[in-house]
Amino acid sequence: MAEQELEMITDTFYRIVDMCYKKCIPPKYIDGELNKGESVCIDRCVAKYFEVNMKIGEALQKKGQQTGVGGSVTGFGA
Repeated sequence: MAEQELEMITDTFYRIVDMCYKKCIPPKYIDGELNKGESVCIDRCVAKYFEVNMKIGEALQKKGQQTGVGGSVTGFGA
């Protein structure tokens, strides 16, 4: 069970990295460090990912309760 959780967390991490990297980092590097705009973009991208993930988890949990399916849905990696 712990191994599955670790796998799920790792998968979520890599999805966030991939998605936010493609969105926020230009293909041609200018500097070796992130500039302010890239940093802000990454921060917002990660925050938005978790916010959407929580909303989806809540909606699925609510739908499950309406249909009588038990169990809880966590926001992380759901």
